[in-house]
Amino acid sequence: MSKNRDLKVEKVAEIVEKLRNAESVTVVSYTGLTVEQDTNLRRQCRENDVDYCVLKNRLVKLALQQVGIEGLDDLLNGPNAFVFSKKDPVSGPKAVAQFIEKNKLEALKITGGIMDGKAADTKTMEALSKMPSRDELLATLVGCLVSPVSSLVAVLGEIAEKKEAA
Repeated sequence: MSKNRDLKVEKVAEIVEKLRNAESVTVVSYTGLTVEQDTNLRRQCRENDVDYCVLKNRLVKLALQQVGIEGLDDLLNGPNAFVFSKKDPVSGPKAVAQFIEKNKLEALKITGGIMDGKAADTKTMEALSKMPSRDELLATLVGCLVSPVSSLVAVLGEIAEKKEAA
């Protein structure tokens, strides 16, 4: 095999690994994005613990075939970036949507993605971006569990103070 072919086979294997380890994948069209905006988006993705990659569509198609995911061929035209969510399904779409909203960008669009090993349309990925992240849900749950206990402790403390005063 040629060296170039070996590199492509290796790259497809890397993409397959990313697909298998991702909770979700967001496909993003970035036509018209400036280098500075792209750099800032990459930074925001890193801060949210998601991988932002610009990959060759042809190599992504090969990787998708290997993992058995169908239905994304129509998205894989033109310049695309791929956002791989590692810790929860909403972190990638949320990072991209927040960046679009914060910077008022029309050049950057969520065009679809992968959720639960199946192709997902734009509406699904945008809906994911509006959901609370795993960390936000856990914080809310802890708050709900701690609130009644805190109230009970406060009431018992008041009762104890009144008994001491009497």
